[in-house]
Amino acid sequence: MRKLVRLIGSVLAPLLAAALLGLSSPAHADDPRSAEVLDQLFAALRSAEDPATAHELDRAIWAVWTNPSDPELHKRMRAVLYARGIGNIAQALRLLDTLVVDYPDYAEGWNQRATIHYMMGNLDLSLADCARVLELEPRHFGALSGRALIYLAQGKRALALKDMTAALAIHPFLSERRYFPELDRPPATQI
Repeated sequence: MRKLVRLIGSVLAPLLAAALLGLSSPAHADDPRSAEVLDQLFAALRSAEDPATAHELDRAIWAVWTNPSDPELHKRMRAVLYARGIGNIAQALRLLDTLVVDYPDYAEGWNQRATIHYMMGNLDLSLADCARVLELEPRHFGALSGRALIYLAQGKRALALKDMTAALAIHPFLSERRYFPELDRPPATQI
């Protein structure tokens, strides 16, 4: 627990504050502050020793992803997240359809749309959006684990397992792991 408190105090608190103040943004790939913040968070997440630490790092990463520094994009993301939060999926999709056109390099816009498509049962559209997310942010454990769940629903277990393995290499405590019991077994020894 002390290690978690130190980690939050020394790394997460300033990074999360920077993200929430709009000092970093995944919307602007050339913003070195955004890349630095995410790099530090992902490095800490990969080496997280327990679910509580991973959860705090996960929250900080999502804060960076969903709080872009561009004021207009930030406002539009707030509208998307509000619509989704109150269950107005159709409105969230309409907002996201225009957002990804206006901000095609903003990975989280594509990820949110992938999630909405998934919720609506539009699995092929969700897969296409996940692919775009991963082009923009290959470490997006949400897109990887979401795509794994879609592949699992489609009966494509090998593809699902591949994506879940990749997601767990980034975020070792994802709850979706429970759908892949073979990942909890030690690998077979070779003779």
